[in-house]
Amino acid sequence: MTRYAKPTTVDEALALLGEDRWRILAGGTDFYPAQGAKPFRDNILDINGLAALRGIAERADHWRIGARTTWTDIVRQPLPAAFDALKAAAREVGSVQIQNVASVAGNLCNASPAADGVPALLVLDADVELRSAKATRHLPLGAFILGNRRTALQPGEMVTAIRVPKRSAVGASAFVKLGARRYLVISIAMAAARLVVEGGVVADAAIAVGACSAVARRLAGVEAALRGQPITAAVGDAILSAPIDELSPIGDVRGSAEYREHAAREIIVRAAGAALGQDSGRVAA
Repeated sequence: MTRYAKPTTVDEALALLGEDRWRILAGGTDFYPAQGAKPFRDNILDINGLAALRGIAERADHWRIGARTTWTDIVRQPLPAAFDALKAAAREVGSVQIQNVASVAGNLCNASPAADGVPALLVLDADVELRSAKATRHLPLGAFILGNRRTALQPGEMVTAIRVPKRSAVGASAFVKLGARRYLVISIAMAAARLVVEGGVVADAAIAVGACSAVARRLAGVEAALRGQPITAAVGDAILSAPIDELSPIGDVRGSAEYREHAAREIIVRAAGAALGQDSGRVAA
């Protein structure tokens, strides 16, 4: 028989996870569509009663985003400029109605290659807090999402928070999404850029691209090409000539592999330009 539980504390939720297999229900915006026409057979653990898992807090050495924090919460929270890419991505997660209920952790656990929130969290060096009844562990976001719809979540575990180290919450950032239309669109490609500028030169760079490989990727070659670059028009040339070996785009109904690779370079240029204040464009369509 299918069980349904709605715990009121995190400890209660973890105890339930330790005794049986459950599908976790948070915002539910992907939960029901993924079910399709099949009848429910899994036990459902509804975590919407866990107030402790919602909200953003500043700690001594990191920012902590609770697993149930919504994308609207992200948009409304006063945060450093390094989070601007994440706020821009938050505004692209479905409709406003979806943003009001969809959780940040749900976007990660769904592990879609086109998950809007992932590139912006990657450039913030975010990690994922995983808790079970017995232990707590932290994984870099890049090690948590393993592939299309696959994560490192173990039986008995749930995501309780996403953490952004303060050393990475510096500089300015921007997010650019390429889609076939302006609203309510699955990405053809998307890019997040976070740049730290000192004395008119790029002192540090973090670049990530989504929807161009099975998981969103940081682009080490582009980052290396940007470091030390003076803030001139040549920044775009450095990006266009840098290696992007991490990407392995596929062809599908939204675009060919060749188009995605070409588009990825272009939107990285736009995202970097926006982070540097050179370009106001946020979304390409």
